[in-house]
Amino acid sequence: MKTKRSIYRFLFVMTVALSLLAGAVGQEEDVQNAAADKTLSPYFFVKGDPNVDHLPLKDTRVNIAVSGVIADVTVTQTYSNEGSRPINATYVFPASTRAAVYGMQMKIGDEVIIAKIKEREQAQQDFEKAKKEGKSASLLEQQRPNVFTMNLANLMPQEQVEIELRYTELLVPTDGVYEFVYPTVVGPRYPSDAKSGKSEDKFVATPYLHQGDGPTSALHISAHIAAGMPITELSCPSHQITPQWVNSTTAELSLDDADPFQGNRDFVLHYRLSGNQIGSGLLLYQGEDENYFLYMAEPPARVKTEDIPPRDYVFVVDVSGSMDGFPLNTAKQLVKDLIGGLRPTDHFNVVLFAGDSTVLSDKPLAANQENITRAIDLLEQQRGAGGTELLPAVQQAMSLPREQGSSRSVVLVTDGYISGEQGVFDYIREHLGESNIFAFGIGTEVNRYLIEGVAKAGMGEPFIVENEADASDAADKFREYIDSPVLTNIRIKANGFETYDVEPGKLPDMFGRRPVILFGKWRGTPAGTLEMTGRNGQGEFRSVFDVSQSQPDEGNRALRYLWARSRIAELSDYGFGEPSESKIKEITDLGLKYNLLTKYTSFIAVREKIVNRNGNAEKVDQPLPLPVGVNDLAVGDEPELYWLLGALLVIGLIVALRRRIYFLSLICNRLE
Repeated sequence: MKTKRSIYRFLFVMTVALSLLAGAVGQEEDVQNAAADKTLSPYFFVKGDPNVDHLPLKDTRVNIAVSGVIADVTVTQTYSNEGSRPINATYVFPASTRAAVYGMQMKIGDEVIIAKIKEREQAQQDFEKAKKEGKSASLLEQQRPNVFTMNLANLMPQEQVEIELRYTELLVPTDGVYEFVYPTVVGPRYPSDAKSGKSEDKFVATPYLHQGDGPTSALHISAHIAAGMPITELSCPSHQITPQWVNSTTAELSLDDADPFQGNRDFVLHYRLSGNQIGSGLLLYQGEDENYFLYMAEPPARVKTEDIPPRDYVFVVDVSGSMDGFPLNTAKQLVKDLIGGLRPTDHFNVVLFAGDSTVLSDKPLAANQENITRAIDLLEQQRGAGGTELLPAVQQAMSLPREQGSSRSVVLVTDGYISGEQGVFDYIREHLGESNIFAFGIGTEVNRYLIEGVAKAGMGEPFIVENEADASDAADKFREYIDSPVLTNIRIKANGFETYDVEPGKLPDMFGRRPVILFGKWRGTPAGTLEMTGRNGQGEFRSVFDVSQSQPDEGNRALRYLWARSRIAELSDYGFGEPSESKIKEITDLGLKYNLLTKYTSFIAVREKIVNRNGNAEKVDQPLPLPVGVNDLAVGDEPELYWLLGALLVIGLIVALRRRIYFLSLICNRLE
């Protein structure tokens, strides 16, 4: 009898204990779920239900066709649902900041659906309607000019969908080197705008794989380069390639598929043309309704060193958590090389930023050995930690005292993993003319929107350092680039050649061997001249180009997209404050007229067939790999904090549970 009573007592206590423990775990999950709702910080991927395919993106194929200075790119994303339940999938992916996305189609089996360009809100409504009706659909939206979101509705079990995107971009050489970049992964963002509630900031919540985990989908890249002139020094600093030469002016290449990690860093292709020449030239396209031109002006010789005034540099260096390891080590080396190469007549200062900012000195420091050593010592003490609050650092740098009679340049060094880019652009544009702005992006998957946006807002030039070994060379190139402006106060005038809608509206100073690019439209006969004037270290400069040397070419059809993309960029990409209603309308009209993806226009494809009658489907966010060289610290501190709070809650509940078990045991003893 006593044995049976003991067994009953044991079962009673264990039942209550398990019930309480389950409640405790449930409460911990509630805490974590609530925490996830309170922040748009990125988080680490957890696979979850094995019946749901949480990794639907299986393959990305990129085909690049370069003709002259224009690249036309086809991207094919293959999605497949290998689970047993229907899914609605979301995939966040990057693109070039110069990309003009002009086409999209969806293929399911043998059926091809051509996507339509619509106003963003209308496209979203149509997509949600198709989703509820159980139809297969795809929606492409722009979150940033270099961050897109692909949404798929009702991807059924064992079904495969191919999404094909088409875009074009202009390749502008810097220092004689042509560069094509295909970004592969969006780096995590510090959520300074995450609680804004804006739909374009939702991508900040993208889940990430842990440091060291390879991409979960395959990447294949091939390219055909027809430069029109002999190609020299074809190289790919980011990946292994296998080039094949058709002739001296044409090359074909592809990625070495043996590398399973090639999808966690930008694909970067470099090449020079024979003689390192950047020829001035004019491309013309004659359309049905309007005609388009692209003018590229070759820089003149650089000024002499003795003509350069004293310079004053402020180095703004990111020391946040996402910079830990390779990026911060590279930044240190980069800035040390730059400071060490200053002339005795130069001055400098250093601003370090993470969650807050630290300044080396409250006034400019002479570039002597004592001050250089002081700056290097400060840099060497840094270990990446904290968030990335860029705007206060830029504000502090721009407001620091400066040496009278000097040329002030602010040099920003960061990986750009923030979401509040717009405020930075606004501030720089508002203070344009007070300083030159140059931006260095550090890392294999840099936020190029920020780096290029900072440079464009300040009429400067962006630089990207992709690996630690290139830091010294990058510093040398930067010093060479900013030693002096090649040409300032640039004006381009058309004489006898009727042009209109010319972009950009204001031309920056010319640095290094980077040409001046001008887009526009033309009427009448292609005749007359384009006259460029400016000022360099030797005085006034003037060059004249004969328009009749160029004739309209059907192969230049991409000029209509490139012109529209350039106009949209001026209106919105780095635009300074939220665009006015009139600008939003103009951007929308441009997107609809030229079939272009913009902030206010989206591509949508709907298959008019019901495949999921009840409309129920699991929501899946395709996780992204961390860019190579970036560790888990970049994903943010908030989710880890909530896990800690949840763990503490569980410990407290377990303690309370043990006390309850003790009292229940006493009750059972009395029952005996």
